[in-house]
Amino acid sequence: MTIQFGVDTLLANHPNWKTKNIGFLTNDAATTSKGVSSRKALLDAGFNIVKLFSPEHGISTQGADGLKINNAIDSITKLSIISLYNEKLSPTKEDVEGIEILLFDIPDAGTRFYTYLWTMTYFIEAAATFKLPIYLLDRPNPLGGKLSMAEGPMLDESLSSFIGRFSIPIKHQCTLGELASYFNTTQNWNASLEVIPCKNWNREQLFYDWNSKWINPSPALQNFEACLLYPGLCLFEATNVSVGRGSKFSFEWLGASWFNLPAMAMVWQNILREDIKIETMPLTMVVDNTISEIKGIRIKVIAPNQFNAVLNGLILLKLIKDIHPQQFKWQAYPTNVNPTGVNHLSLLLGIPNAETLFDLPLKDWLNKVVAALKVSHWEKEMQPYLRYT
Repeated sequence: MTIQFGVDTLLANHPNWKTKNIGFLTNDAATTSKGVSSRKALLDAGFNIVKLFSPEHGISTQGADGLKINNAIDSITKLSIISLYNEKLSPTKEDVEGIEILLFDIPDAGTRFYTYLWTMTYFIEAAATFKLPIYLLDRPNPLGGKLSMAEGPMLDESLSSFIGRFSIPIKHQCTLGELASYFNTTQNWNASLEVIPCKNWNREQLFYDWNSKWINPSPALQNFEACLLYPGLCLFEATNVSVGRGSKFSFEWLGASWFNLPAMAMVWQNILREDIKIETMPLTMVVDNTISEIKGIRIKVIAPNQFNAVLNGLILLKLIKDIHPQQFKWQAYPTNVNPTGVNHLSLLLGIPNAETLFDLPLKDWLNKVVAALKVSHWEKEMQPYLRYT
């Protein structure tokens, strides 16, 4: 059966608030199950959307990673768009003037440091502050919903940022609707929140099982393979290793001019071959304003339903660092929300002083990492908020 998204459920129900003034936080990746833009489908069905809000990457989903997004006019609806990824991350009182309902529909990538989740939390908090009802149109998690596949670390809240505001695992295995209810309760916002569920999805199903066409939620996640690898490979943003941004293999590829490919292949053969396949693949990239061919490896997941993305990413990071002690470097990753870009690995992992962890001998490092990735309490904590079986 075709999965019905929350927007499909809403379109079938004709709620009595559809003629009220609606402020809608969405982007081009949010569509009906038939591929129609959510905002167009709702307007065509008579929903009185009067203003739009957009997250990181803008309503088009094309803005570069971490780049500030300005307010704009929507080319599809001609409505004004308030960007929630510039100097402000949350709507102001002025932004919601005249609005009676807040509505949210954005696909997620299933990973703590993917920012749409945190834009959602600010939107719910604004709904509570300005006493506006908020409706969240739910969507399945592309990484599935098996809580046994969740991977930490949990976020140390001393590292709270826009890539991890509250303490949840990196790979959380929940829908945004479930997390919305969880945060609304645990953060004591108590907004008037209603989650409109998707249908025909069960927690065992990854994106492969949806019978849907992949729509890029952001420029670098160009297919499900990249989304599957992203919880682990995104950690390389804090290093001088490229993840292939700007190519058609972003987050499926790792590369650097100094890679010792024979050594990496040998390590893969002995340690990672049950989880991933790697193939040597150079990419032509622009580095320091010069076009260069960069050595690299393309990574393929062998069994997506059992893939521990964070663990595999961490092992790759540790091994690449240890194989290349002279060439490997940690580096800053400046964005709109972290202009200096410092402390990026700690903010991603949610562990203070995360770089020092990688100085440990391999056995000690592995013991610490395996302990940090275990989040068996997460399933019990989320149980009251789960909506799908």
